[in-house]
Amino acid sequence: MLDANAKGVFVIAPTPFTEDGALDLHSADSMVDAYLAAGASGLTILGIMGEAPKLDAAESALFVRRVLARVAGRVPVVVGVSSPGFASMKALAQEARAAGAAGVMVAPTPGLKGDDAVVAYCQQAMDICGDLPFVLQDYPQQTGITLTTAMLARLLADPRLVMLKAEDWPGLDKLSAIRRAEAAGTQRRIAILGGNGGQFLCEELARGADGIMTGYAFPEMLVGVCALMAKGERDAAQDLFDRHLPLIRTELQPGLGLAVRKYVLQQRGIIASAALRAPGPRLSPETRAEVDYLLARISQG
Repeated sequence: MLDANAKGVFVIAPTPFTEDGALDLHSADSMVDAYLAAGASGLTILGIMGEAPKLDAAESALFVRRVLARVAGRVPVVVGVSSPGFASMKALAQEARAAGAAGVMVAPTPGLKGDDAVVAYCQQAMDICGDLPFVLQDYPQQTGITLTTAMLARLLADPRLVMLKAEDWPGLDKLSAIRRAEAAGTQRRIAILGGNGGQFLCEELARGADGIMTGYAFPEMLVGVCALMAKGERDAAQDLFDRHLPLIRTELQPGLGLAVRKYVLQQRGIIASAALRAPGPRLSPETRAEVDYLLARISQG
């Protein structure tokens, strides 16, 4: 099971589809194999970038079982179970537990008003998910919910909360504040993995993050940067990261980012199709050419 000592690169996996929109379970297998070969410390499925709202309950359960079976316990798998209603959250959490997931991830639902409402929602979500280790996704750009350090301290009274997916932006000072509170002994330790496509990976690691949870299409780069930072080789880590920054930026375009990511994964042979389930964008020939140019530059080192 996941705990507060988790670290490394947890790759957020997309949900592969065929060109006609069906689940592509063969690509799910090849995707898992590729991520493990790249050195992933863990996987996260059915996150915000996993098109989870486009799957029905049976498809979500099938995908969870397929990925967990392929991983076969080699790394921990976190399942995103965020949902507008607690009934569907509970059902998917139960499926995740039965399949062998290491934990579940939830982002506060949009529309909550005030600190007490956010804290109460998160506490209720932990209860709904049972005894599974809990990952709290702090992503105000998507949810509109601001999670303060004081709110986090209140939530840490529940031992099931073991990890923060830190995606506030700017969020580096919040990360430092959490680590200072831990060092002062005023709150227990929590694993912190960055996100936001990896844009601030080196800075987050320098501030005390334990790694990264993102779906950038070159996870081996993320693994390499984490390894270099752990050895104190900041300049080498930054050089490696900087070579990928133009593609990271391209991947993060609002509304288009997942289409770019899936296209890159297809070009790398990791999934068979770049298709998003409708409704979703398709890349224009000009955009594909721009991405191909960036891929060529990365391959040149």
